Amino acid sequence: MPKQYEYFGLIVLFYANEHEPVHVHGKFQGRESRAEIILINGAVAEIRYGGVAGRPPLENTEMRSFEEVLNARAEEIVAKWIDFFVLHKPVATERITRRLK
Repeated sequence: MPKQYEYFGLIVLFYANEHEPVHVHGKFQGRESRAEIILINGAVAEIRYGGVAGRPPLENTEMRSFEEVLNARAEEIVAKWIDFFVLHKPVATERITRRLK
C-alpha cells in the first residue's frame, strides 16, 4: 500500500492493486474516503469525492484536510500514480507539516 502523504494524522495512499481511473484513498482512524482525479487531455479537470464500501467515511474536518491535500497536490498525485502503476517505480511518502490552504 504505497502511502503518499501524511497530513496532520490523515494518510493519503494508493492500494497496490488499484485500477483506473486515477484515485487515492484518505484514511484517518478507521474511516476512509476516496478521491477520483478526472483528467482531460492530461490535465486535472475535476476531483470527485466519495465513500469506500464497508468503511465509515471521513468526518467533516478530516474530509476538509483530504480536500486540501488533493487541491494542492493533484498533479503530483497523478505523476506518482504513473510512476507506481505504469513505470513500476517506488513512490516516497511525504510528511506535510504545514497547512496547505
